[in-house]
Amino acid sequence: MRISDNPVATKLKELEVELRPGVALSAHTSLGIGGTTDELLLRRYDSIPEVMRLLASQGIPHRFLGGGTNVLITDGELPWVTLHLPSTKPGMSIEGNIAHVDASAELGGMVTFCAKHDLGGMEGLIGVPGSVGGALRMNAGAYGTQIGSYVREVELYRALSGELETLRGNDIRFDYRHTSFAPDDVMLRVKLELPSKPFKDIVAGIKVCNEKRRASQPLGQKSAGCIFKNPPGGSAGRMIDELGLKGHRMGDAMVSDRHANFFVNAGAASCADMLKLIADVRERVRLAHGIELENEVIVWQN
Repeated sequence: MRISDNPVATKLKELEVELRPGVALSAHTSLGIGGTTDELLLRRYDSIPEVMRLLASQGIPHRFLGGGTNVLITDGELPWVTLHLPSTKPGMSIEGNIAHVDASAELGGMVTFCAKHDLGGMEGLIGVPGSVGGALRMNAGAYGTQIGSYVREVELYRALSGELETLRGNDIRFDYRHTSFAPDDVMLRVKLELPSKPFKDIVAGIKVCNEKRRASQPLGQKSAGCIFKNPPGGSAGRMIDELGLKGHRMGDAMVSDRHANFFVNAGAASCADMLKLIADVRERVRLAHGIELENEVIVWQN
């Protein structure tokens, strides 16, 4: 979608929003898939409520794009604009065992920043790509670690109220790859309480997690991480692997030959290719195991 109305563009500029016309979202997603639209960079957190009211008053549909690592976006000209928080460096500070982190900060960078201050507990997240905000939304986790365990407060734009709010960690439901945030809530900052741990021990834990990832995941290919959530008591990757589906493809969308729950863009895959592959694999698992796999990847369709 394009913002062609000059008064709207002028108002956005007054709110210190940078309008970038005709951005290909394929360049902003880890899958390398996504159509074209206008992008709005929100440089002032306090202006977000007014930006949202402006878009609503003009009937301009919008979606918020974080790090782009767990999303599959449809092809072609998109019927919405995307909102994006520019990354901040370092975007975090430490007070004792408390880490204050901008949602736009890179997740791995946050883990290493905290490690340098002898704060651990999140070693398993070091290789998870994307932003801190995306990790919060999906309660990102790996190797026994989930970010929700350490959340004490989250500052966000709350779609329900149309205002900036601060939620206490106890008021947020963190489940397996799911939280109680509304789809159009925008995470801004998080306060994490982390356990003290010697830097050398954190580094040793990070090394173990990195070795596991290198041995089992297609780190050099375009993917969105795990496509499906693990069913209770089971492993989606194992079930797909047992069906002999590694290397199975639809166009350039392919089941990774390293990890069967990672689907990769092996060339110039379209969103349609990836959706066909997801549907095909889900149906094969359903027929073989009687289990309906649930997407972990977020799909943006028209």
